[in-house]
Amino acid sequence: MLFNSYIFILLFLPIAVGGYFLLAKTRNPYLPKLFLFFMSLWFYGYFNIKYLPIIIISIIANYSLCFGFRKLKKHGLKKMLMVTGILLNVGILFYYKYRGFFIGNINALFRLDWTVINLVLPLGISFFTFQQVSYVIDSYKGLVPPYNILDYSLFVTFFPQLIAGPIVLHNEIIPQFENPKKKVFKPKNFAKGIIAFTFGLAKKVLLADMFGKTANYGFSHISDLDTTNTIIVILSYTLQIYFDFSGYCDMATGLGLFFNIKIPQNFNSPYRALDIDDFWKRWHMTLTRFLRTHIYIPLGGNRKGKLRTYVNMFIVFMVSGIWHGANWTFILWGFLHGVAIIITKLISKPLSKLRRNSKPLLWIITFVFVSLSWVYFRADSIADANEMLLKLIHFDFGAVSKGITSGFITSEYGLIQWAIGKVSAGAASVFPVVLVAGYIVFGLFASVLMKNTNERISDFKPSRLNLAVTCVLLIWSLISLSQVSTFLYFNF
Repeated sequence: MLFNSYIFILLFLPIAVGGYFLLAKTRNPYLPKLFLFFMSLWFYGYFNIKYLPIIIISIIANYSLCFGFRKLKKHGLKKMLMVTGILLNVGILFYYKYRGFFIGNINALFRLDWTVINLVLPLGISFFTFQQVSYVIDSYKGLVPPYNILDYSLFVTFFPQLIAGPIVLHNEIIPQFENPKKKVFKPKNFAKGIIAFTFGLAKKVLLADMFGKTANYGFSHISDLDTTNTIIVILSYTLQIYFDFSGYCDMATGLGLFFNIKIPQNFNSPYRALDIDDFWKRWHMTLTRFLRTHIYIPLGGNRKGKLRTYVNMFIVFMVSGIWHGANWTFILWGFLHGVAIIITKLISKPLSKLRRNSKPLLWIITFVFVSLSWVYFRADSIADANEMLLKLIHFDFGAVSKGITSGFITSEYGLIQWAIGKVSAGAASVFPVVLVAGYIVFGLFASVLMKNTNERISDFKPSRLNLAVTCVLLIWSLISLSQVSTFLYFNF
């Protein structure tokens, strides 16, 4: 089930919120949590009911392992159990996500003919796997209270963060479910939730999906692009992935607030970043936290000299690339960001001076690097990505193609273009290009200069303007839900 679908907004969500608070009135602490757990299973199983046994078995296995930590006395046995838990989780993730990739590359390298089975990737497996790995490690360290299996199950399956994060910690979520004050309906939280959800929905439906049509066309017709259209395609994907992931994070935040649950911030205007280090403090913040806590620090962090620090950073970014997908394009994307973060650290002193005097220059360099590296992230192959980037230096600037503009001409804009054509045929022919330019300029302005949703709801005050803007965006988004599209991070 998708957040940006009629069945979720008009059926599932009212039942989930209404049922939760009605059951909370019974003063039975287990009923609302049990209800929310089963609603989360419905949400997850709606995509494909075959996924359900995977996540349920994963929950039971991990909870049993963590229960064993409390029973065992010998440190060696506990450590063995911890390693078993990590291998179990990573092994399942490897089987579904990377098995075909590795077998295919082994076949190519050694000229073998092993059968490659393309398995359907269970939704959210990368997220709930990392979440449970973190729980297993904390349990081994004795940092986890003796939660019951219902609390643990709801911690893993809570639907706002189940499919695409954030990757939450047990102490961020479970205590909130146990807090009786959180089970009382709070209008202010509900109002904040509506604003966050609506802005997220609008980002997804009105911006990300629009840019996505142009990006999809461009990456499937690379040979037909000139420099002008290549720039538009690259910017379109840069803005698509921003508003797609930002929209999901906003909607997750809003959904949590409906239940008085504060979900950790996962996205903080990353296109404002002035260097790559700053970018990764803002983009997918909980993944960065996980990799720092469970890979960078255990490898030695910055405690073993500069060279080892840089090696550890590089390993983290390679893992980040591999985590995002089983393709050499993701590995190269991680490699590029790993190199960029090391360079950023090496020139930290000159950068600190530039931060004081040349912020626009630093922003341009960072944004251009991020945008160009997204090409490898999006392309089907490294060869395709290289071909697209080479288009930039051909300097064959031409007219914007119809294939590029067609993605922006929705029914409402088609009507506007028709009306303009009645007055001036020349103006109507230019309208699609102006529309594309307008969307890109607005996308850049919104992603860099406008308040993000977390900033917006942190200083929320009820007003007629807030009500009007939210209503217009919600109605416009609902009308535009004719073609439901998945979020990009569902693929990771």
